[in-house]
Amino acid sequence: MASRGKSETGKLRQNMEEQLDRLMQQLQDLEECREDLEEEEYEETKKETLEQLSEFNDSLKKIMTGDMTLVDDLSGMQLAIQAAISQAFKTPEVIRMFAKKQPGQLRTRLAEMDREVMVGKLSRDVYVQQKVEILTALRKLGEKLTSEDESFLTENATASLSQFERVTADLGSEDKIMALASCGVKTKT
Repeated sequence: MASRGKSETGKLRQNMEEQLDRLMQQLQDLEECREDLEEEEYEETKKETLEQLSEFNDSLKKIMTGDMTLVDDLSGMQLAIQAAISQAFKTPEVIRMFAKKQPGQLRTRLAEMDREVMVGKLSRDVYVQQKVEILTALRKLGEKLTSEDESFLTENATASLSQFERVTADLGSEDKIMALASCGVKTKT
């Protein structure tokens, strides 16, 4: 009893992170296997995964309102889930690193993408989309961006990412965040 719930909190956090990892991996696998699936099967599986993310988000909300010691740790996971549901971020790998608060890995991925686009391994459109997602995630994690990165973000940010950033600027506005997550804004790519 001396731990005052610390071990239970740790175990709960670990379970929640594993659940989030599983769902993010499921989304990533689905995107990687998209060409092997029929369109209907792909859409149905994606819909089911997004429904599971939504249910997971609901569970997080309940935990956050009932246990204040978990609020800070779970807020990042909740934002990542909301980004996935709202389709502000389209890259599961970026969502996973954002949820786990891994700015170093996000920067490493960005450097890898720079190399891949130079050698033609990554298309310019995919590069722009993922770079915008990574820079937005880095900004939300409190990382300092270069003036070049800020300019790139300003020039290329999609409406859904911009809206995600605006409503999440105030973490207390949970109703706004949920409204964004539920609307699934479709924007330019």
